[in-house]
Amino acid sequence: MRKLSKERPFRFSQAALETLAIIAYRQPVTRAEVEYLRGVDSGSVMKSLMEKNLLRILGKKDVPGRPLMYGTSRHFLELFGLKDLQDLPTLKEFSALDPEMQEALPLEPENEGEQDG
Repeated sequence: MRKLSKERPFRFSQAALETLAIIAYRQPVTRAEVEYLRGVDSGSVMKSLMEKNLLRILGKKDVPGRPLMYGTSRHFLELFGLKDLQDLPTLKEFSALDPEMQEALPLEPENEGEQDG
């Protein structure tokens, strides 16, 4: 019984990690914006992340249709060992971890710390 009751760590799919990263860095963001960036439907992935309390609804965007805006939750920060969103690694920090990433990802130092709204 103890083995069954232990909380298992989440195993994230590639789609879930992509979606979480987009939302973490660009929040507040709508589902349509996430789908545009990923290039695929992200509704089921976002629903799963909501069920795991990693995402939260931040409100509605002031555009026609008033789509929901999403952001990360306190649980997201705790799960990844972050105090706040400022602790997220920058693109430069990612590139420093793996030299091959420098070739794959263009660096944009002027816009790196900005968040789109």
